[in-house]
Amino acid sequence: MRLFAVAAPGLESIVLAELHALAIEGRAVDGGVEWEGDAAQLMRALLHLRCAGRVLVRAASFRARTFFELERHARRVPWAQFLGPGAAVALRITARKSKLYHEGAIAERLQAAITAAVTGVETRRIATPEADDEEQPQDAQLFVVRVLRDEFTISADATGAALHRRGYRQALAKAPLRETLAAALLHAARWQGQVPLLDPLCGSGTIPIEAALLARRIPPALASPGRAPRSFAFTTWPEHDAPAWDAEVQRARADILERAPVPITGSDRNAGAITAARANAARAGVDGDIEWQVAPLARAHGHEGGALVTNPPYGVRVVTERPVREVYAGLGALLRDQRMGRVALLSPDPALDAALRVPLEEIARTRNGGIAVRLLAGSLAKG
Repeated sequence: MRLFAVAAPGLESIVLAELHALAIEGRAVDGGVEWEGDAAQLMRALLHLRCAGRVLVRAASFRARTFFELERHARRVPWAQFLGPGAAVALRITARKSKLYHEGAIAERLQAAITAAVTGVETRRIATPEADDEEQPQDAQLFVVRVLRDEFTISADATGAALHRRGYRQALAKAPLRETLAAALLHAARWQGQVPLLDPLCGSGTIPIEAALLARRIPPALASPGRAPRSFAFTTWPEHDAPAWDAEVQRARADILERAPVPITGSDRNAGAITAARANAARAGVDGDIEWQVAPLARAHGHEGGALVTNPPYGVRVVTERPVREVYAGLGALLRDQRMGRVALLSPDPALDAALRVPLEEIARTRNGGIAVRLLAGSLAKG
């Protein structure tokens, strides 16, 4: 199969590194990582990827400049490989710089081909091609259709609900951070559970929870107290190998550690945020692995030689009681006073970085909540 792991802009190299760690060789391109693999690699990627948004299977690629050509090619797409009788289908279509640019007309031709290939199919179209994952019907098989310069690429989504929707984050504080971006911050910090970790501005706890999952080797797809796998679209496909999937899940469960090997701390001055964080951690089955503190930044407690990973307020996202620059200065003071080692954070503005007084390297540029941000990482350790 031709497979594609969707990554947020700027995070392609991080997802590529994740796949390499899973013994999957791919190639980073704009928007994700592509590779050729079998069903076992598809299952492994869906179960273990922490920073990717989706995994797609390329169903067909062809060139069409007229609707006659589109109809001819659409009849050859192996729709029945991904759909059973009576299935619901959602189409997400983007057309740019092509003779066939009317997305509604493209959808009509594809819908006709699908209903001719599979009996009783109900087809829908996601109205806006850039629709957020929250708007996607969760009970329908999604096909992502990309048309660029008359080249069509039709992909079947193997994921279902986007991978950042682990299922545990139901209680939210202000300006929540997506789970996939929290995992990318941990990657930027080169943190895998070897040293203690502190998030002194933890909000609803996403970074500490993702850290606990990583430290205990819990795949994000098993982020629940009972370690039952979340649902995936590919398990509804007619040729799905259920015994092979069950075996993959069992192997992952066997690797899980009983508890985190190092202290993980989440701290926030807002007691309500900590209450939300505790509830989220309990749903992920890792509350016992995290120490929660209600404390202002200046009194947050880390560990010497440990890591600080956080998502500070940007001002444009959260109105704070003091200038955002002071928050960054406070983070720098915390790192130095407690002799911590690695640091990773998000920053929208280089002027804020200077307030840290810590040498930082830009790991990636991406967006968080529609705001352009940079993943920054550095070390206070000598040498």
